[in-house]
Amino acid sequence: MRGVRPWVLALLLGGSALSQNARPPKGQPPRSVLYVGNSFFYFNDGVHRMVSGLLDAGERQSEYRSTSRTRGGAALSEHDVEAYLKPIAVAPPSAVDGAQPASAEIAPPFDAVIMADCSQCPVNPQLRGAFHEYARKHSQTVAKHGARPILFMTWAYADRPEMTAQLAEQYTEAGRETGALVVPAGLAFARAIARNPRIDLYNPDKRHPAVAGSYLSACTILLAVYGKSPVGNPYTGGLDRKTAEFLQQIAEETVKQYLGQ
Repeated sequence: MRGVRPWVLALLLGGSALSQNARPPKGQPPRSVLYVGNSFFYFNDGVHRMVSGLLDAGERQSEYRSTSRTRGGAALSEHDVEAYLKPIAVAPPSAVDGAQPASAEIAPPFDAVIMADCSQCPVNPQLRGAFHEYARKHSQTVAKHGARPILFMTWAYADRPEMTAQLAEQYTEAGRETGALVVPAGLAFARAIARNPRIDLYNPDKRHPAVAGSYLSACTILLAVYGKSPVGNPYTGGLDRKTAEFLQQIAEETVKQYLGQ
């Protein structure tokens, strides 16, 4: 793979070259998560809903909530993350007709923000600089609001597999630059295809995820962000049990390798 750094090749060949720099989850898992991105997130009724399905089906010890701010084809540079994270004042029970007193209690709305750039932005020479600029800017904004910044590594197009290494390199570098956790969904796609190419992770357009692709993404998020193994989870996202179990295992292997666990 011409122009790809050695540690990326080591990772794709099964090594754990990122273990010294990856940032696995620490402390309590987030109870409230905002997803910021584009159609890769909202296809198949939303990857955040699949993550919720996995959480609901597992051993649920606390309430989780999530929502998304997405638009088709949107780059990170097109999202106003500062506006998304502005705290909302909530009137106490004594407020009349919803009137807000000046001293209304204000609380941060999210514990973590998962962000994805447009599918080509991190690897397009003309857009790569903006990817790193806004990954840094938005991560700082998220941290300022008391939440954890998380970058979602997207996948290669079905007819452009060379994008896998390119995307992995750019997202990992952005994670190092910003201190953000990186969810290696793109690497999970590549591993699943190598292991069983008969499972179709893509829609016919060869870009967007099929249900299996969204489910695989959700499984990677479950382990990388929440620290919960997807293996054995009864929620299948509408897939047959055998396919779901295969994707659960792929997600677990990929995340553990990437985060050096």
